[in-house]
Amino acid sequence: MSSSKRGAFIVIEGLDRSGKSTQASLLHDRLQDRQDAGATTPKVVLLKFPDRTTAIGKMIDAYLRSESELDDRAIHLLFSANRWELASTIVAHLAQGTTVLADRYAFSGIAFSARKGLSYEWCRAPEVGLPAPDLTLFLNISPDVAAARGGYGLERYEKEEVQKGVRRVFNKIGRAVQEEGEGKWVEIDAGKTKEEVAEELWKAVEPLASGVQGSISGLWEISLIPGRDTQGGT
Repeated sequence: MSSSKRGAFIVIEGLDRSGKSTQASLLHDRLQDRQDAGATTPKVVLLKFPDRTTAIGKMIDAYLRSESELDDRAIHLLFSANRWELASTIVAHLAQGTTVLADRYAFSGIAFSARKGLSYEWCRAPEVGLPAPDLTLFLNISPDVAAARGGYGLERYEKEEVQKGVRRVFNKIGRAVQEEGEGKWVEIDAGKTKEEVAEELWKAVEPLASGVQGSISGLWEISLIPGRDTQGGT
């Protein structure tokens, strides 16, 4: 990989049961296999949000399992804090040339909280400055199809009416990402077979597989890696 390149930050978003975790794992393995085969592909790490292993993550886990109750604003801030716990790690990986895959990210936090009726701008505010993805892959699936998949309904938000509202906010976020230049937002039809979806994702990811030029910016902010200009120089 060229010294002027850094790792790519790729996020997979979507409704519950749209196949995010499955596709994130498949994509991670495909990138890893390319590296093992000697391709000019940087190292790759896979992160999942929320990270339920941290102290904050355990509080979130109990909430999602309906084992505890929290104010809507409080749980939104906990989700955001959970992402901030790993923000410096993400930046460090990218600066070292490692590709970072994330299964869910800030956009999910905004979508689920705004759907509850909280202000969109208020929901977005705690995310300002988080590392901005180079590519967000949104797995688009109708809530009724998602509801037919195994395991649906086991957690708090896995209800059709909730997912329909979340989908509307995701659509707003996708338009805003494109308009404001916060990386690239690509919609993928997640109603297809697992293999077909994986190929669609790969088409979008492959151009970034060997790293990207330019700085890694903060969401709705400025560069977070000093010394790297928009041409990838150091």
